[in-house]
Amino acid sequence: MLFPKLFLLCCTIKKDCTIISGQGGVVKVEKPFDAMNNIVANLLLNITSSARFEGSLNMDLNEIAMNLVPFPRLHYLLSSLTPLYTLADVNIPPRRLDQMFSDAFSKEHQLIRADPKHNLYLACALMLRGNVQLSDLRRNIERLKPTLPFVPWNQEGWKTSLCSVPPVCHSHSLLALANNTCVKSTFFELRERFVKLYRRKAHLHHYLAVDGMELAGFSEALSSISALIDEYTHLESPLMPNAPRLTIAT
Repeated sequence: MLFPKLFLLCCTIKKDCTIISGQGGVVKVEKPFDAMNNIVANLLLNITSSARFEGSLNMDLNEIAMNLVPFPRLHYLLSSLTPLYTLADVNIPPRRLDQMFSDAFSKEHQLIRADPKHNLYLACALMLRGNVQLSDLRRNIERLKPTLPFVPWNQEGWKTSLCSVPPVCHSHSLLALANNTCVKSTFFELRERFVKLYRRKAHLHHYLAVDGMELAGFSEALSSISALIDEYTHLESPLMPNAPRLTIAT
């Protein structure tokens, strides 16, 4: 399934916004495939909660892309859920509110294998459900800010929402969506695995037998993911100049 993954990634490069997920905080679950389906379903329920229920601070889907994607190609969002549970976890203990905020930025709660605290944040959205006050939200953001490395030109790149209806069997929950350069490691690993097979032309005959599939498509896919990795690397470079300010013509 390696080649389809790379082609799928290349198809999403021109999209407005893409939320990536995979084996992350669920690696200890006995049935990771079923567990991942449950967790992704919970993720979608949290994303759409503002559209389905009332809340003091709503967020629609358009606002996610508008606030979290500063550059058109760097639109891959890291997701984390707390509490992180599946339908089988009926006895999961409740989490304190402050602990939930801390968990949302830990590598154990990410839905891919990544540690965002060791990379740069471009922007971040926090979507809460349950009896949570706006003052609690602001207090925790201020508490966590010193520990989260944001790009210097977007230190206030936060988007928040509050939905008053909690998830079933829980008093509150938190979904964090982050545009973070740590996704580069996922793309880099995918590219390295692709190159190992492509150099030996392994398994290519299965795909080239399909009408419309040409060998040049593999080279184009490799070039696309390499360019994407370079863009994330450029953002992390300490020599990267600050973004130029807009000037108003007089």
